Amino acid sequence: MGRKVRDGLTRLYGDKLIRTFEMSEHKTIGMAAAEPVAALIAEEFEAGHADVVTLFYSRFQSVISQVPTPKQLIPAVVDGDAAPIDLNGAVYEYEPSEEEILDVVLPRNITTQVLAALYENQASFFGAQMGAMDNATRNAGDLINSLTLQYNRKRQAQITTELIEIIAGAEAL
Repeated sequence: MGRKVRDGLTRLYGDKLIRTFEMSEHKTIGMAAAEPVAALIAEEFEAGHADVVTLFYSRFQSVISQVPTPKQLIPAVVDGDAAPIDLNGAVYEYEPSEEEILDVVLPRNITTQVLAALYENQASFFGAQMGAMDNATRNAGDLINSLTLQYNRKRQAQITTELIEIIAGAEAL
C-alpha cells in the first residue's frame, strides 16, 4: 500500500507484484482501506498462490524511532506461552459450528491486523514528520540568530568606522 512502497518494490520485484493499493483513494484510514487488502490476501492464499503471508510495516516506537516490523498473517502464529484453560470437565457446544465461526472470524482477523498496521504506519509517519518539522524549526531559529548576530556586527563595524572618520575629520580642523 502506498506510492513509495510500490515504487521500491516495482524496481526489485516488478514481475511478482499482483496488485498495489493507493492510499489517496481513502481520505482517512479505516476499514474501507483495509478490507480490499485483506480480501486479496485471503483470496491469494485460498487459491494456493501463497504459503505464508507476512505483513511489513513501520511500528511506532517513539517520535524519533519507527521500527520496521514483520508480522506473519497466514498461517496465524499463536503464542505458545499461554496457559491452557481449565474447563473443569465442562463440554461446550458451539452454535453455529466451529467452522462457520472461523469462516467469519479469520477474515476479520486479517482485516483487523492490516488495519492495525496501517494505523501504526500512519503514527510512524506523523512522528517522523513531527520530528522533521521540529528540526526544521530549530534550524531556522539557529539561522535567524546567526544572521542577526552577523548583521549586528556589520552594523556596529559600520558605525565605528563612521565615528572614527568624524573624529579624524574634527581633529584635522
